[in-house]
Amino acid sequence: MITIVDYGMGNLGSVKNMFKRIGAQVEISSDADVIHKASKILLPGVGAFDTAMQKISATGLREVLDYKALQQRVPVLGICLGMQLLTEGSDEGTLPGLCWIKGHTHAFSFPKEQNLKVPHMGWNRVAIQRPAKLVENLGVEPRFYFVHSYYVKCSNPENVILKTIYGVEFDSALQFENIYGAQFHPEKSHKFGMRLLENFAKL
Repeated sequence: MITIVDYGMGNLGSVKNMFKRIGAQVEISSDADVIHKASKILLPGVGAFDTAMQKISATGLREVLDYKALQQRVPVLGICLGMQLLTEGSDEGTLPGLCWIKGHTHAFSFPKEQNLKVPHMGWNRVAIQRPAKLVENLGVEPRFYFVHSYYVKCSNPENVILKTIYGVEFDSALQFENIYGAQFHPEKSHKFGMRLLENFAKL
């Protein structure tokens, strides 16, 4: 069972619907006992970094998430803010992240002459950096739908599986052992997002 973690921040319904379209068994839960039984975990997120970390701690989910990811080592996928939470911290706040992947979340900041808006919003291409099951068979010129004002840079390049360019080159998908992250919204990315979620469901 894929369990989508409900900690009060995320577009849960559309993610669940995409999984259902590919025939995956999926549930949404904020119950630590239910999450403890999950075979795979999806960590969504829309909003502010510190608020998300506070909610994860306040709802008592941090302990079970650490156990599932680091002890049981079930596949975990963080999307959008959920990916940023995997890192050690963010320019957006002062609290530490989950610290499952070494790296930091930085703010987009561009000079006026670049004429680039923040947030980075819309479709953008991704470049595969290394083979990984999460990004298998994405097809020719894969692209995904992004909405974000902050981006991740991993400390270890070996943890990067996709990169994207928007003014700067940033890490748009990550993997460290059983832990994965995607900065884009696969649930809004049509066939490319469906393929990525299918790949996750098969891990």
